Amino acid sequence: MGQQKNSQQLLAKETAVLSKAARVKYYDIVIESGSGAEITDVDGNVYIDLLASASSTNTGHSHPHIVQAIQEQAAKLIQYTPAYFASAPEAELAPRLAALAPISGDVALAWGNSGSDANDAIIKFARAYTGRQNIVSFTGAYHGSTYGAISVSAVSLNMSRKIGPLLPGVVKVPYPDPWQRLSGESNDEFVDRMFAAFKQPFETYLPADEVAVILIEPIQGDGGIIKAPTAYMKKIYNFAKANGILFAVDEVNQGMGRTGKWWSIEHFGIEPDLMSVGKSLASGLPLSAVIGKDEIMNSLGSPAHTFTTAGNPVTTAAALATIDVIEDEHLLERSVKLGALAKEYFESAQKKYNFIGDVRMYGLDGGIDIISPETGKGDDEATTKLIYRVFELGAIIISLRGNVLRFQPPLVITEAQLNKTFHIFDQAFEELYQGKLSLPANADEIGW
Repeated sequence: MGQQKNSQQLLAKETAVLSKAARVKYYDIVIESGSGAEITDVDGNVYIDLLASASSTNTGHSHPHIVQAIQEQAAKLIQYTPAYFASAPEAELAPRLAALAPISGDVALAWGNSGSDANDAIIKFARAYTGRQNIVSFTGAYHGSTYGAISVSAVSLNMSRKIGPLLPGVVKVPYPDPWQRLSGESNDEFVDRMFAAFKQPFETYLPADEVAVILIEPIQGDGGIIKAPTAYMKKIYNFAKANGILFAVDEVNQGMGRTGKWWSIEHFGIEPDLMSVGKSLASGLPLSAVIGKDEIMNSLGSPAHTFTTAGNPVTTAAALATIDVIEDEHLLERSVKLGALAKEYFESAQKKYNFIGDVRMYGLDGGIDIISPETGKGDDEATTKLIYRVFELGAIIISLRGNVLRFQPPLVITEAQLNKTFHIFDQAFEELYQGKLSLPANADEIGW
């Protein structure tokens, strides 16, 4: 109890001045350090990190190569605004990142500080290039918290409550997720029904020739780690192409190797016109990019998308080192291999415990539904009990949509750490099954 006082003292001081809007609450810890797939709090407690800082530390915590790159660059030049002059690491990173984009032909990019402003940029460039105003996005989407990004998001009422009017010209259509599948409905029937729902606005009040862009997460992140059916993606892509609408993808959460490929859109055999990148681009340092076809990216002139610190020397040096690590340590292949082990584990647990519903795993990128065995519907209370017990047993995992376990460990997690994680889940699942788990005292504060 004496050790815990350090965290509690710090949190008490912070709580006095931190806005409630600034954090989704889960556990009362203060993180002090991290190494690989582990984090340590100020009280000395060590946890296996199954969140990877919201998928922003795919290369793990404090990777030596990335730390060295940051330190060496900071000793030379911390900041000079790329809004006016290039720096050496930024000039090196731009063509290297552009070459990784899953887009044929000439590609260009613009820097930002967060995934939010990268999604704002998609709106800007799409409107400029097409001369159209309207934007189509999807329910369950999380694109960020700046006004443009929050306007195209649809994952929490607190992202619209009391802050409107939001950006005009945004129309949201249903994302094809498992909760919308009807009993006995085949995949083809599901795709056809969801595509009909997608087309309904276009057939009733939204002229296709006034839509600039369709923006989608090929695999939704905060919406529950949900991959859209490939057939559905191809239908909306073909619809966009047939109507002169740009097709844009948000790769902020799911990019940089998370799903076993550089970009989640590569699972679909589709090339986007525009894409947003952030989070793990610089291993968690504030750097983002919007990448797209050259003619689209040059439809605006400066300073339509310039920022004082975006693409600065330290963050771009970190991004160069991040790409080095992903390539040199074969993290794409590692995500596939270890993701298969995780999928096997959770599917095995699914057969054993009737409160485990759908298991979705795309590399080291998983969403595991916790349901009520009686109703088959999501069980938020059971999920909160589980994640809190996993935390007590030494791993950090959070919930999405109330009843989804978010499984996104750093891609450098070792097999030994992964197996230790499975043992933790074994204990937590069994204790839930036996009715031994109770809600934490602050359960009503936890989660989205």
